[in-house]
Amino acid sequence: MKDMLVRLQELPDVQETVKKLLEKEQVVFRRPIAPEKHLISTWVKENFGDYWASEVDVAFSRQPVSCWLAQRGNDILGFACYEATARNFFGPTGTKESERGKGIGKVLLVKSLLSLKEMGYGYAIIGGVGPEDYYKKVVDAVTIEGSEISIYENLIRKK
Repeated sequence: MKDMLVRLQELPDVQETVKKLLEKEQVVFRRPIAPEKHLISTWVKENFGDYWASEVDVAFSRQPVSCWLAQRGNDILGFACYEATARNFFGPTGTKESERGKGIGKVLLVKSLLSLKEMGYGYAIIGGVGPEDYYKKVVDAVTIEGSEISIYENLIRKK
């Protein structure tokens, strides 16, 4: 998998999507806070695995927490982290399977990228991308040539 680069100066406006999701679906987007760490890490582990749960733990070590959350009432619908594995990196991110296709992932992506922009970055890196076409379409990301060998190259894997 390759890395991608996103220019942070012209990100899409997601305010209408946020408003629609709140009104129609009661979805709230926010940064989680420390007392929720164990709940969110457990949810991520159950839905996306140990590696991503570890990255969520790192996101919670930052102030402010370098993670965005989508929720409906007491239910977690999705999450997106940034600066968890490396500086200026977006990810991991995931949306509950039954909630996909509603725009939740797009909002989480853009909110995270805006957070990186607020930190002073002009560009962001999406590491080890799976859905390249999605990132190209949503935030005009471009593939970083030669990035097949990335920071994940020597990741210790479960046996």
